[in-house]
Amino acid sequence: MGQVFVCNLKNAVHPEIGKVRPVVVIAPRLPHRPELATVVPISTTAPIHEHPFCYKLSKNYHPEEPDDLDCWAKADLVMSVSYQRLSPFKTDRRKYVYPTLGATDIKGVRLAIVHGLGLHSLISGN
Repeated sequence: MGQVFVCNLKNAVHPEIGKVRPVVVIAPRLPHRPELATVVPISTTAPIHEHPFCYKLSKNYHPEEPDDLDCWAKADLVMSVSYQRLSPFKTDRRKYVYPTLGATDIKGVRLAIVHGLGLHSLISGN
């Protein structure tokens, strides 16, 4: 949980998020559905409006891009995808990298997911 992979989201239908992009796995494999990963897409495109379901990561976890490139976890677009869509970052011939979000970013993405699913009243008591 918290690992960042490259995900092939081609063939998405608008307003779904598409193309090949980084995603963060946000849930463990569950019984009777081991082929599915629950992910949140990561984008370098800033949200048009500030919302609690878009979390700005503390750094860019893509191993071949600058760490200070602004990136957002778009938690309103949480989805389940086949593990066949996921791959590690290839940084060299036969060298693969599996970045993992830091604790602060994992906590921030989890809170953004709560907002993205409209469940924030569960944590605020309203």
